[in-house]
This record gives sequence, C-alpha cells and structure tokens, in this order.
Amino acid sequence: MSESEANGATANAAFQIRLARSGRLLDVAADKSVVQVLHQAGINVPVACEEGVCGTCETRVLSGTPEHRDQCLTPKEQADRFTPCCSRSLTPMLELDL
Repeated sequence: MSESEANGATANAAFQIRLARSGRLLDVAADKSVVQVLHQAGINVPVACEEGVCGTCETRVLSGTPEHRDQCLTPKEQADRFTPCCSRSLTPMLELDL
C-alpha cells in the first residue's frame, strides 16, 4: 500500500464527463482536473481557490459517483454536487448539469 493510499487518498484515474445540456462527452485524463478539461472545451465554470475550499465551482452531478476531495460541501450537499476544481470520479463517467 502506498503512503497516499494509507492516508486515504487515491491515485487519479481517467474518466469521462457528460455535459447534460449539450450531450458533449469529454475525457478527463489522470493528470487533468475537471475544471481544466471544461475550460479547454470552452465551458466557463467560475473558480477561485482551485483547492476545494471555497465552493465557487460547485457543480450539480446528475449521475455517477464523485470522489469528493473538497473541504466545503456538507455530506448532504455531496449527495448531488461536487467541486470540479479538485474532485474526481469513482465511476467511469459523471454526468454534470452543464
């Protein structure tokens, strides 16, 4: 077991995001954040801290299971939202309300 796994952190894995409003499917590489991928695709999501502390980029998740790495969302909020600046996905795809 690696040190990061022992501390509760998991390695980044690639996954996809589906943008519900347009149907676009985007690949999120292991070395990119969801916000970086969205910005590269021309989708403007406001960001401030980029560390999951402020909640500025909070986005609604329609399907899939986020891997929450933020420090701002409550467990209730985490049920259908995530912070794309730092959080990842536990499932192969996340569908976002974008």
